[in-house]
Amino acid sequence: MARPAARVRLDDPAPANDDPRFTAAEFPPNKLLYLAQLADDRGIDSRAWFAGLALTRQQIADPALRVSYRQASTFVRRALQALHVPDAGLLIGREGTIGGFGLLGLAMMTSRTLGEAMMAGIAHHKICGCLLELNFEALSEREVALVAQPRFGDHELLPFFCEELFASCLMIARELVGDALQPLRLELAYPRPAYADEYTTLFGCELRFDAPQCRLLIDTQWLGQLLPGYNPLTAKQALTLCAQQMTPEGGEPHQEIVAAVERLLRSRLAQQPKLNDVARTLNLSERSLRRKLAESGRIFREIHDRVRAERALQLLQAGTLSVADVGSAVGFNDPREFRRAFKRWTGMPPQEARRSTA
Repeated sequence: MARPAARVRLDDPAPANDDPRFTAAEFPPNKLLYLAQLADDRGIDSRAWFAGLALTRQQIADPALRVSYRQASTFVRRALQALHVPDAGLLIGREGTIGGFGLLGLAMMTSRTLGEAMMAGIAHHKICGCLLELNFEALSEREVALVAQPRFGDHELLPFFCEELFASCLMIARELVGDALQPLRLELAYPRPAYADEYTTLFGCELRFDAPQCRLLIDTQWLGQLLPGYNPLTAKQALTLCAQQMTPEGGEPHQEIVAAVERLLRSRLAQQPKLNDVARTLNLSERSLRRKLAESGRIFREIHDRVRAERALQLLQAGTLSVADVGSAVGFNDPREFRRAFKRWTGMPPQEARRSTA
């Protein structure tokens, strides 16, 4: 039987920030899912961690989901407080595999050299859920470094994020070129933890805590190491798909509240959800939801119409349902009302949209 969730401060915010990127839904929920699974393994109830985030336990298992830094960092704070597992970052990171990186893992695996794989990983790190800023630095003829910096000045979570990042990077690099790869040094911009011996066991290199910045140094000789899975065509295709995931249609990621409303609408289109229904499900007042959408430059009706139009087009193009059934699927009881609405949304009647794809 799962133990009750530990008492969690629901006012445990990440550092206050007016930067719109703070609430932009652009990160896969990898970290959230790993921590929830860690809670499951230890019989801890993680439901309280989701409070006020417009997310559910089921949703974070969806690879198409994107969350904001605010959502992710708030969840991680609550999880670490409840789990009481100081080395959670190392535990999660040492389980890292190239396959766990999805398309990015494929792009790295089919790169020509380890150096090219590293550059692909750094360029597209957001799509594997990395919540740090990453850079690559050539320090000398012998040393290069993967450098990590906290986003939004959020130093409190730096140990967890760095442990998970550097441990998983080491595991993946060794998967690509073999266990002989040994870092030169690991530098970390936070105090030495009580479990530092775990770092020594895992990384097997010199450790420097309270350093000016966080970085993992390796010998430059490894950059030219040829990879056995090199396939230039596959690598190019995978990188193209990675780039598409980095930049959503329209060029900018949705704000988290817009993404949450869209997810809810898509799951309930046939029920024709109203603004107050959506607000209640998201644990917000109707007024608060209107305000949050307005701050993101959106209104509920415009989001609802766009979601309905996209779904109706998909169903019409599939060609398996009648126009009346398509209308019913997106919340219209009257086929004539659906036809009028669809023409208003798209400039054409449903029959024409269907013929255009025949």
